[in-house]
Amino acid sequence: MIKLLLITSDAKNAPPLLAGLDRRGFKCSTVTYKGALSAAALQPPNLVLLTLPESLDNSIWELTKSLKKGRNLPVIALLPPAVVASIDNRGEIDDFIVQPYRNDELFLRINRLLKKAPEPESADIIRCDGLTIDIVTCEVAVEGTMVDLTFKEYELLKLMARNRGRVFSREALLDKIWGYDYYGGDRTVDVHMRRLRSKIEDASHTYIETVRNIGYRFVKNSPP
Repeated sequence: MIKLLLITSDAKNAPPLLAGLDRRGFKCSTVTYKGALSAAALQPPNLVLLTLPESLDNSIWELTKSLKKGRNLPVIALLPPAVVASIDNRGEIDDFIVQPYRNDELFLRINRLLKKAPEPESADIIRCDGLTIDIVTCEVAVEGTMVDLTFKEYELLKLMARNRGRVFSREALLDKIWGYDYYGGDRTVDVHMRRLRSKIEDASHTYIETVRNIGYRFVKNSPP
């Protein structure tokens, strides 16, 4: 189910909107400005509905920037007519609708933005440039095609994908994946890493980089 987050200073007016969203198949939570960041971190939404007050200040835009930082999170502003001119060229929001609005128009705008935005990453799913790692089912796919990994290959991939940009020495990988009492040499890591990369990488996808004389890292700048 698509998850929405409604940020508002007056939750008592939200029930009619929430009921309409529920009928359309959306799951929408309501939160105040103060609790918005923690709520979004706890349950990452697919889209944010931001109710703007008649008097705007910079804290609202700072909040929106923080919500969108590091992820492509679409934001629709619900605003009174008096502040329409104030949002000109505000890159923090992706779309807006002026109150009072028709629910049908709002739902159309929500669906339009959702079609453009990728699903958010959760604690159970790791996504990176076509690569999907499902922590619950231990399944890995590249561009929707399932990849058959051994247990060690999967554990290597999961460890590195959870620590993008961090360089792991071969010794560190041996310790974390094989255990401190493993007596095999560094070549064990190289062999497994080569097999892993051959299964998930091609001319269009590079996820793991070799750091000369040290070890490996999962590329940091891949799209989430």
